[in-house]
Amino acid sequence: MNDHPRKIYVVDDDEKICEIIARYLQTEGYQVRIFHRAAAALEAWTQEPPDMFILDIMMPGMDGYEFCRRIRAQSMVPIIMVSARDDEVDKIVGLELGSDDYLSKPFSPRELVARVKTMFRRIDAMQAQDTLPNENSRQGVRLADLQILSEERRVTRNGTDIPFTTKEFELFSFLVTNLNKAYTREQLLNQVWGYEYPGDERAIDDLVKRIRKKLKSVESSVDITTVWGYGYKLEG
Repeated sequence: MNDHPRKIYVVDDDEKICEIIARYLQTEGYQVRIFHRAAAALEAWTQEPPDMFILDIMMPGMDGYEFCRRIRAQSMVPIIMVSARDDEVDKIVGLELGSDDYLSKPFSPRELVARVKTMFRRIDAMQAQDTLPNENSRQGVRLADLQILSEERRVTRNGTDIPFTTKEFELFSFLVTNLNKAYTREQLLNQVWGYEYPGDERAIDDLVKRIRKKLKSVESSVDITTVWGYGYKLEG
């Protein structure tokens, strides 16, 4: 659990929306910085990284997709995307690029705050306690050729980090914790997001696809098994 106030960067070219989001977040005790251009937020991130980004997609200059891509190349900091575009394709693209959540405008500021709090609460819970079986030290848990370090929220193969996002790590660690058990997409949505996800179950399919791609990129023998007509499981 962090003792210092969480720092959130709000990146959106709509000044009114930024002010509303900031007001609600500050009421909950968060420190907020507002940026109307992605390039300015990117520069600030290199100097003083925040604990989370709330990021609009459609902005002049660098858009939210490109910003997310650049951040994910170096950091797993939580990112919540917001956009006036309610197309399911946009949501999937955002998740594929590594965002942890997606809200369509107009949205309730209270809902956004609830999602921010839920995300931080889940991160804190995973850092505060051992969530993987038989983890008695920093050595973590071994699964075939992988090492899962819950305290550090890392997955490695032969000492090489596999850059999982927050949601990818939560899904993968949950399946590791529950080896050989099959779960429906709805059950996994509840485990990963911690609330009723307003999108559809393809969000889980996308997470699994991203995890599989990353495991394959390091030539790991571990893979998530599809249980046809039901969901997914991890065998071990």
